[in-house]
Amino acid sequence: MTDHTISVYDAELRTLAKHIAEMGGISEGMIGDALRALVRADSFLAKRVIADDRDLDNLQRRVEEDAVRTIAKRQPMASDLREIIASLRIAGNLERCGDLAKNIARRAIALQGHALPPKLVHGIEHISELTQAQLSRVLDAYVTKDVETADFVWRNDDEIDAMYTSLFRELLTYMMEDPRNISSCTHLLFCAKNVERIGDHATNIAETIIYQATGSVPSNERPKQDNSSTNLVH
Repeated sequence: MTDHTISVYDAELRTLAKHIAEMGGISEGMIGDALRALVRADSFLAKRVIADDRDLDNLQRRVEEDAVRTIAKRQPMASDLREIIASLRIAGNLERCGDLAKNIARRAIALQGHALPPKLVHGIEHISELTQAQLSRVLDAYVTKDVETADFVWRNDDEIDAMYTSLFRELLTYMMEDPRNISSCTHLLFCAKNVERIGDHATNIAETIIYQATGSVPSNERPKQDNSSTNLVH
């Protein structure tokens, strides 16, 4: 952040960063609670996740309003403008993470009373742990303006993608072996996809942090290992 002669301007930029940090905390909490609700069949916790999404939406709107107001009043340039644009982008990604957590919570409620294969539930837990670690790492990078860590997150989404592809195949196998598994496995398939998408948003945030610091985004294509669209069970 550039030092400004107008202290109010600095305060406005700090407020934007504070809102992003608050959004990050809420989204991380929602993701963790949604997965716990799924694993524990806890409908009360799932409903709380759904309710928490309103707070995240309200914060995103506040970021948008504050960003537009600051641009109109201060006409920022260079790094200041990138910082404001980055706030808007990151807020959008965090809001989507909250939506995906809410979707998992809704699936957890729909799965009440279903016996879930422990191996598959453990697989979703594991991919969720990796995804949450990536999101936590990139949010720390945003606060500390750590481009090296952001670049690491950007380049290391492939393990999550590969794990999702493996889960995809296992879920299809369960459905093909016994049609009675189709309903529950379909819900789990959507949960796994939502977790994988959260990982994608973490890498989007990483890309935005790199843009904020350097004024450009990585020129090479991000590694992807999600082969679920072509890697079907035979």
